[in-house]
Amino acid sequence: MKQILIINGHPDKESFNYALSIAYIKGVSKTDSELTQINISDLDFNPNLRFGYRKRMELELDLIDAIDKIKKADHIVWVFPIWWGGYPALMKGFIDRTFLPGITFQPIEGKPLPQKLLKGKSARLIITSDTPKWYDFLIMKRPAINQFKKGTLQFCGITPVKVTFISVIKGSTLNFREKWLKKISLLGEKMG
Repeated sequence: MKQILIINGHPDKESFNYALSIAYIKGVSKTDSELTQINISDLDFNPNLRFGYRKRMELELDLIDAIDKIKKADHIVWVFPIWWGGYPALMKGFIDRTFLPGITFQPIEGKPLPQKLLKGKSARLIITSDTPKWYDFLIMKRPAINQFKKGTLQFCGITPVKVTFISVIKGSTLNFREKWLKKISLLGEKMG
């Protein structure tokens, strides 16, 4: 049975990102996969990696649980908005506090790249943006996607990482949103 984890990085439960998460969950519910969920905004943790990697901060119980869910998952779906070319601060803090040496990657002495501890997992990024896709790609050079897909997930061994980019959200019609909810539900059915 495939273990699917959906992680929502939007801090607002009334956001379109939460509707997208629910749509994906509805799709997965039509399969025999097991689904777990993390809404980062529900977690109780300090998002500040106070000492960098010099000294390990004690992990809060919610982060211990989140790390366990990440390790058990076969496929991880991240739902988040792009704000100022990146992702929300709380999501960044969650990544800083959970994607740690010895947990998601292991530095190798004398080598520039680490051992990837999350091999065998795949991911999908469901991203919303007020920036048109062409602008994010041509002008901005996909900063959030490159940082998260290559600099975090693939760095730790997660591959493939597929991207669904939904824009422009601001001022979008109900019809636009309903079409995307249907597409995301179908992605959930395909567990992709």
